[in-house]
This record gives sequence, C-alpha cells and structure tokens, in this order.
Amino acid sequence: MKVNYYEVLGVDRSASEPEIRERFRKLAREQHPDRYQGPDKAEAEGKFQTLTEAVNVLTNPARRKQHDAEIAAPSARSASGAADLAQVGKVYLAKGIKAYREGDFRTAYDNFDMAAKHNPADAKAFQHLALAATRIPGHARQAVQAIETAVQREPMNAAYLKDAGMICKRAGLTAKAERYLDEALKWDADNIGIRTALAELRQRGESKESGKGFTLFKKG
Repeated sequence: MKVNYYEVLGVDRSASEPEIRERFRKLAREQHPDRYQGPDKAEAEGKFQTLTEAVNVLTNPARRKQHDAEIAAPSARSASGAADLAQVGKVYLAKGIKAYREGDFRTAYDNFDMAAKHNPADAKAFQHLALAATRIPGHARQAVQAIETAVQREPMNAAYLKDAGMICKRAGLTAKAERYLDEALKWDADNIGIRTALAELRQRGESKESGKGFTLFKKG
C-alpha cells in the first residue's frame, strides 16, 4: 500500500512546512533508534527511515505535489483499493527519464530515487538512479551503490554489469571495475565497448606498474 506521509507524521494535508518540520523533530526525538536495543532497534531504524522520507518529501514543494496526486489518484490504486507501489514506481521512473533527457539531472535523480523506494525489486530504477548520480558532483558513492544494487537484482544483465564497470572505473575502484567488466563479457562476449573499456583499464594498470618500477630504479 502507498505510504501516506501525512499519516506517518500525524499532520493534516494543509500543514505548513514549519509545522511539518516541528512534528518531525518531536517524533525523531521520541522514536530515535538509539533509544532501542536488540530486535526492537532494527524495527525502530525502519520507522525512523520512513519518518525521514516523509519530512524530505513533504518539505519539498515538487515532491509534495507529486505525493498529493499519488495518494489521491485512483489510477495509482489496484482493484482492492490498495496503492500499487510498482505502478507508482513506474510513474516516478517515467518522470525521471523525462527530466534526464531534458538535462535536469537533480530532478531526474530525485524521481529515480523515489521509483527505487516504491519498487525496490526494479533493477532498471536503480540503474537509472546510478546514471543520474554520475551527472551530479559529489554523488560518486551513490552512483556506485545504485548500480551495484541493479546488478544484485539482475546479475546476468550485461548492460548493468558494463555500467557497473564504467561507474566503478570513474570512481577509482579499478579492481571492482575489472571484475564487473569481466563478468559483462561472459554475457555479451562480442560487445566492443566492454572489451575496449576492459583493455583500457588493464593498460592503465600496467602503465602504473611500469611507472612504479621506473621510479624505484631511478631512486636507486
């Protein structure tokens, strides 16, 4: 069922941003995971994450507007009246793709992030999230995490494996990059792009080793 973030925070649909933030601070103090131990702590962490998602959505005008439409739209509900999370995820995915094509990578990232949250099984949402993250400064770690999640969902998808290799390569994770590209070749042996990227990666590694050796001899 679609999460109603107003219900999560216990505020009215007409609540102002300051009211929402104040309510979040109160609940965060009361329900912070550090107040719990053992099995209860894991449950508290999940609830706290939902609280955080709620305040992030409801204090962002664009995301709040989308959320309002989703919890009201009958098209986003199944025959039983329960929200179809996978369908909502597809809506976010489509919006993200549109924003990405228009060069609005931050909006694309936010929409892909919501798509992944609504449908965590959708590997494509995580792949798109990773690609958007690569276009935002300071998001290299998020890009790697997202593409690795996509690969976990579909471990035999050559396209995802290739993207994982390229993203890890850009992030300086050369060992991971090589492993992903090697795996990609197993499923798409004729892909010139994968072969070229792998060759460049290995050539760069060999050059570094040669450089290290030269420096050592020079010092001696």
